[in-house]
Amino acid sequence: MADGLILFTDIGDTIIDEGTEVRDVPGGVVRRAGCIPGARETMLSLHRQGMTIAMVADGLVQSFANTMAQNGLAHIFAAKAISEEVGAEKPSPLMFRAAMDRLGLTEADKGRIVMVGNNLAKDIVGANRFGICSVLLAWSPRYRHVPENAEETPDYTIFSPEELPALLERLGRARD
Repeated sequence: MADGLILFTDIGDTIIDEGTEVRDVPGGVVRRAGCIPGARETMLSLHRQGMTIAMVADGLVQSFANTMAQNGLAHIFAAKAISEEVGAEKPSPLMFRAAMDRLGLTEADKGRIVMVGNNLAKDIVGANRFGICSVLLAWSPRYRHVPENAEETPDYTIFSPEELPALLERLGRARD
């Protein structure tokens, strides 16, 4: 399964359905939330197949701890780069660099990294500027799906999490 590829993933509206979030106070910690259709099963399957998965997400550490534990996904992440602890938000290269560092990756590994996210201005711009493969998950009605400039143009677009394994498989074969 996509030998050698490394998956960086956003969380909100990429794995967790932001429309289901219950917070302690407005803008506060997410206490609970459900996954978008197909995301939990897809991520668990990729993990079982040996895919290295890193969380690269803007938000509060406790929010991700809560939602990942609640949905049985906490164990799938080999590394986490969360904006609260990194001190930056995507599209900052610090977010992607933190994930790479925590996985022990070097510049030579960038060609193996695939970033999937829902936000053109953060996930896609960040990945493109950082020099890694960008995949837009154009699922959420809360975010734009049409790029406004070249930097926002993803390398690939998928419309459901279930499309991700086949794309990773194709990308892995293309590397061979």
